[in-house]
Amino acid sequence: MGTPVWTSIATTLQGEIGAGHYRPGDKLPTEAALAARFGVNRHTVRRALSDMAERGLVRARRGAGVFVTATPTDYPIGRRVRFHQNIRASGRLPEKRVLRVETRPADPLEAAALGLAPGAAVVVYEGLSLANGTALGHFVSTFPAEHLPGLAAALAEVTSVTEALRRCGVDDYLRAETRVSAERASPTQALHLGVREGDPLLRTEALNVTPEGLRIERGLTWFAGDRVTLSLAND
Repeated sequence: MGTPVWTSIATTLQGEIGAGHYRPGDKLPTEAALAARFGVNRHTVRRALSDMAERGLVRARRGAGVFVTATPTDYPIGRRVRFHQNIRASGRLPEKRVLRVETRPADPLEAAALGLAPGAAVVVYEGLSLANGTALGHFVSTFPAEHLPGLAAALAEVTSVTEALRRCGVDDYLRAETRVSAERASPTQALHLGVREGDPLLRTEALNVTPEGLRIERGLTWFAGDRVTLSLAND
């Protein structure tokens, strides 16, 4: 079954907003102009614009037209990546919504990434990263429980990983490596991020270490592809 035409139109317009063709506050072309451009009827265009409005990308003003409300957040990836700093630097309000904090045995991939024995205890922190109330990413971070006693309790009190680690005696940490790939949103991720199932996501897998080289965090994040622009930072 092919992609619905209205979905293709919405994806095209999202890409143009992301590229800066339309900026926050700009008015999009009229429904009639978009219908002529894409060779469809106005109902199809209206369905695409409605979908974009539901996801906070545009807003309709009665009698005035449809205006852009958001552009992708620039998210630098460097050795000292800090979510709250990145979002504040973009002029937006950062927030994290906790989905779970639990301690359990590490799976083989987690143990290998963190240099742990199979089945060693890890603290898992899962949640949503938001900017101005809009979900940008779904994250799952795994930490070695043995090296960070009290971390689970700290994460139950504060949402910031940096602050939680500081309470466990880790004053600084660095990004040792990052891998970026593309995936399609699962039904659960679509629900969390407010996107459609199958929409493109940017997946990052990162390893954070202390300045001495101790592996302290394996982080997986799935960013909504139309809300974040990942860039490499020189820091």
